[in-house]
Amino acid sequence: MNVLIVDDEPLARDRLQRMITSLPDYHVVAMADNGQQAVQCARQLSPDVVLMDVRMPGMDGIAAAQHLAELEPPPAVIFCTAYEDYAIEAFSSQAIGYLLKPVKQADLDAALNRIGRVNKAQLNSLQDNVGLNENGRTHLAAKNRGEIDLIPISDVRLFQADHKYVTAYHTEGEALLDDTLKELEIEFEGRFVRIHRNALVSVLHIKGLERDADGHCFVRLKDLDIKPQVSRRHITPVRRLLEKI
Repeated sequence: MNVLIVDDEPLARDRLQRMITSLPDYHVVAMADNGQQAVQCARQLSPDVVLMDVRMPGMDGIAAAQHLAELEPPPAVIFCTAYEDYAIEAFSSQAIGYLLKPVKQADLDAALNRIGRVNKAQLNSLQDNVGLNENGRTHLAAKNRGEIDLIPISDVRLFQADHKYVTAYHTEGEALLDDTLKELEIEFEGRFVRIHRNALVSVLHIKGLERDADGHCFVRLKDLDIKPQVSRRHITPVRRLLEKI
């Protein structure tokens, strides 16, 4: 695969070039130091992959990625940046990877290996769905070994707090979040209901309630083996909610 590297820092460009050179089947065809140059190079050279920084003078990486997405065929864009705050914007521009600097070889290898598994329908889905809507975020951003994973809210079944951390349990596994349980409860009011001081569950995915031998009540959720406990304080409102579903 042919690779275009875009970064306004020469040392960063050189480092990525060395990492790409060490990989079989990958070749650096050009390097650029801003978004406008990246678009020009892409039109001339048709790279398969663009490794690009976000913050650059002139046209930044987000704007450049939006232009690159209009090419036929569009290159796969992987952002390499020191700023995690741009994850939502990055994926809405059809980027398929988001690596945090300093980029590690293993993380870069993993991102490149995923390129062949992302089809056009998935890219269109990201463009249509990632970001914000009137009901809050459609995806959550979670750190994962130097990358940012985007988790669809529709896949989340349970938010559970443990001390200062909140874990989102979803159909593909689990992820640690920076959000507090209270923030999530406010943002997704109506979609998630509190069943315990440390847990919110997806209303649409509640299968029912069950009790154990000691009389404790638990929620059964679709596509999730975990059965979070319902506190005595919340059992009555949860039951009333289930009667309306």
